[in-house]
Amino acid sequence: IQNVIHPVVHPKTENPLLLSTESEVKRGPEMMKSLQWHGAKDMRVLPCLRPHVTDPTDVVLRITTTTVCGSDLHMYLNEVPAAKPMMAGDIMGHEGVGIVDEVGPEVKNLRKGDRVCIAFAIACGQCDYCKRQEFSCCDKTNPSKQMEKLYGHRTAGIFGYSHLTGGFQGAHAEFLRVPFADVNCLKLPDSIPDDLALLLSDVACTGWHGNELAEVSPGHVVAVWGCGPIGLMIAKWAKFRGAAKVIAIDDVPHR
Repeated sequence: IQNVIHPVVHPKTENPLLLSTESEVKRGPEMMKSLQWHGAKDMRVLPCLRPHVTDPTDVVLRITTTTVCGSDLHMYLNEVPAAKPMMAGDIMGHEGVGIVDEVGPEVKNLRKGDRVCIAFAIACGQCDYCKRQEFSCCDKTNPSKQMEKLYGHRTAGIFGYSHLTGGFQGAHAEFLRVPFADVNCLKLPDSIPDDLALLLSDVACTGWHGNELAEVSPGHVVAVWGCGPIGLMIAKWAKFRGAAKVIAIDDVPHR
């Protein structure tokens, strides 16, 4: 990681949820630090324009804790299977905890100063998928034609996870704009520290989903292939759900 002073301009995008409003532009060039992608294995800590409320259902968070995900390697190595999925200056990160700093006029459940965890997937809360609580399939937050062409469908938008998933700027920054904030932010009690709350952005939920898919129940013997963060969380949840034995399999000795 290089620490270089060099402001960047956010790239053009096909996603209308990313476009700045006139009121946002008038605020002037307030800066923040962020972790930006500038090519394969080329990550830089650089200043850039900080976000503000763009749509009335947005909040802006002051990020207090964020972390990397194993799946970030796809972007780090520039191996996302699409034409120009990353652009220089893209901000990484889809897991984060922060304090609400700005609140859009149509946000109902959040106030400035609230401490929240973000969901990695960005859901609108209104489409048919969201009404069925299939939030990661939301069809309003990711207009990527490339993803539809490659896979025949689109996922929801994802923070800091390439233009294949909407081109949203990520949580590896001092501030983060969260669209549809009432849907995508979870208020946290003071009793849960940041490092534990952060698991709710992705890892804890993904591990639980793996157990749901395998229908893990009391008395089961569960084998987990791969003991990275998700594998470890799957193993933890399997024990929580009453598995009689959990067998962890990995070719990395320290795991």
